Amino acid sequence: MSFFKKIFSKEKKETLDKGLEKSKTSFFDKLSKAVAGKNKVDDDVLDNLEEILVSSDVGVNTTLKIIDRIEDRVSKDKYLGTDELNKILREEIAGLLSEIDSGNATEFEIPQNKKPYVIMVVGVNGVGKTTTIGKLAYQFKKAGKKVVLGAADTFRAAAIDQLQIWADRTNVPIVKQSMGSDPASVAFDTLKSAANQDADVVIIDTAGRLHNKINLMNELTKVKRVMKKVVPDAPHEVLLVLDGSTGQNAFEQAKQFTAATEVTSLAVTKLDGTAKGGVVIGISDQFQIPVKYIGVGEGMEDLQVFNKFEFVDSFFK
Repeated sequence: MSFFKKIFSKEKKETLDKGLEKSKTSFFDKLSKAVAGKNKVDDDVLDNLEEILVSSDVGVNTTLKIIDRIEDRVSKDKYLGTDELNKILREEIAGLLSEIDSGNATEFEIPQNKKPYVIMVVGVNGVGKTTTIGKLAYQFKKAGKKVVLGAADTFRAAAIDQLQIWADRTNVPIVKQSMGSDPASVAFDTLKSAANQDADVVIIDTAGRLHNKINLMNELTKVKRVMKKVVPDAPHEVLLVLDGSTGQNAFEQAKQFTAATEVTSLAVTKLDGTAKGGVVIGISDQFQIPVKYIGVGEGMEDLQVFNKFEFVDSFFK
């Protein structure tokens, strides 16, 4: 199908293939057992496939959609061999993801008419939030953009220190205050500094506490309100970082954060160390929020722009 026109560079594609290797191997081990001794895609095969998709962290609702689509193919084609199941899965999942208005980019880009383009990053501690910010800074700088970081996670001294390490590593300026400072004040200062430096991109880190959703919502709302005093339409993007290796827990975090603030894009990290890569498919579908970036390794280059067609191609090829 035309879904799978090659658009990534060979190097990027190899990194993606390698990053999804554990997920792919786990999935196809289960799939080969499910179709053993079967020549035709029948009810038993579909029941087994449903179980495999759910156990691969695709999620129940998304799994049911995929099974429905395959059942439609079976009823139209009358006879589908199990040898065609991989191709059908690939096409139907790509088709499902095509209905979401996202995931087609291949490069780290920002809108031309927003300067500075302000990204507020949210997510619980431990999901790779600060690392994602550092890698984003690297990628945007590599693309010729002037980047400023803001350390507005003032709840933990370690968060400020970690972001400073990434600022040093990527050689981009950082605005910070001491631990316990008002996060909104840090965001305000960061945007002022970015405006003075004629920066292209501002990335603001925020606290990852989820134990009290009301406090989190109030804090994030205040940060957004204060940013608007400097850049009236900021933030332009609220990026939620999720740890793909936690599977269904990533769904729960997405649910809680989307309830606490207006999330506009997602980054799913740590996919290289897990067999739970199917979570990207489920999260894309269930939340109808674009997965914008995926982490498929520890290196600077291993944060990739999520392209749904390349992702499905790597997962099912």
